Amino acid sequence: MSSIKSPGVGHWKLQRISAVAMIPLVAWFVPSLLFSLTGNYTDALIWFQSPFNATGLFLLFITLFFHASLGLQVVIEDYIHNEGLKIASLILIKLLSVLLGILSLLCVLKIYLS
Repeated sequence: MSSIKSPGVGHWKLQRISAVAMIPLVAWFVPSLLFSLTGNYTDALIWFQSPFNATGLFLLFITLFFHASLGLQVVIEDYIHNEGLKIASLILIKLLSVLLGILSLLCVLKIYLS
């Protein structure tokens, strides 16, 4: 019996890995965000300008948009049956994920460097 790997297996593994990676990132981010929101503007700025927090936000945004893109791809592949619409939707999802990911990283970088 030959061992043929389905392309869906790699996608499934990446989605699970990114989900597991987000667990500590979200567990760090939510309390940190609440802490920074309860303070004043200067406290929030100091929080964003910490190298540890800026790096955490970079990792969170990269993982978040990657994971969302993988999940939306599965939904589109499963529920859109028109091939042209499916391909257009997949391209749009990938482009939006990259665009919003880069925009998020640039925003963090701008605040970090200010």
